[in-house]
Amino acid sequence: MIDLYYWPTPNGHKVTMFLEEAGLEYRIHPVDISAGDQFKPEFLAFSPNNRMPAIIDMQPVDGGEPVTVFESGAILVYLAEKTGRFMPTDLRERKAVLEWLFWQVGGLGPMAGQNHHFGIYAPEKIPYAITRYVNETNRLYGVLDRRLAVQEYLAGETYSIADMATYPWVVPWKRQQQELDEFPSLRRWFDAIRNRPATIRAYARGEPFASRPAVTEEGKKLLFGQTAAGPQAR
Repeated sequence: MIDLYYWPTPNGHKVTMFLEEAGLEYRIHPVDISAGDQFKPEFLAFSPNNRMPAIIDMQPVDGGEPVTVFESGAILVYLAEKTGRFMPTDLRERKAVLEWLFWQVGGLGPMAGQNHHFGIYAPEKIPYAITRYVNETNRLYGVLDRRLAVQEYLAGETYSIADMATYPWVVPWKRQQQELDEFPSLRRWFDAIRNRPATIRAYARGEPFASRPAVTEEGKKLLFGQTAAGPQAR
């Protein structure tokens, strides 16, 4: 059994996509990031960066004590190694999966996240910041499109955790001010993953939480006003 600490964000969807693909038994513990659940001491005990997702594997492969994992990329690697799925053992194929996984967690995720912040949530619209992150998102879509013009999936011919990590960050392409049809190979890949039964199930698991109210003004203080001392008034 996997205990998943989750909210229906792109990083949260990555993990439910894997769990549904692998058929692992799991239960969701919602972490309402707009309400400040990520600052609760019991959550910080195993997710010290006060971010979700995080997991507790109640049945690790070594038969020992439960294993906690935080950071979405680390969770995907852990689950791939636990199940022996969606991560090749061949040296070169594994290297490719890790390259594109790290590309997502270090590039597409942070840049698209800043795109969302300055375009949607920032209290004042700063044209330079909006243009900067819209353009960088566009550049990264181009990187994806060129890769997918020569490979069926990001790491080669086989669906992997690199694809699971990247797909949820392309789902909100409209609010990232992108046009997916300008990237035909990316569109082909996107539609193929969107129609996978496990992807459909994964996103359905998030619907009860996604229907809750959007980020409130108080929630913005929690999400965007954090310092070392904790959330600050803005």
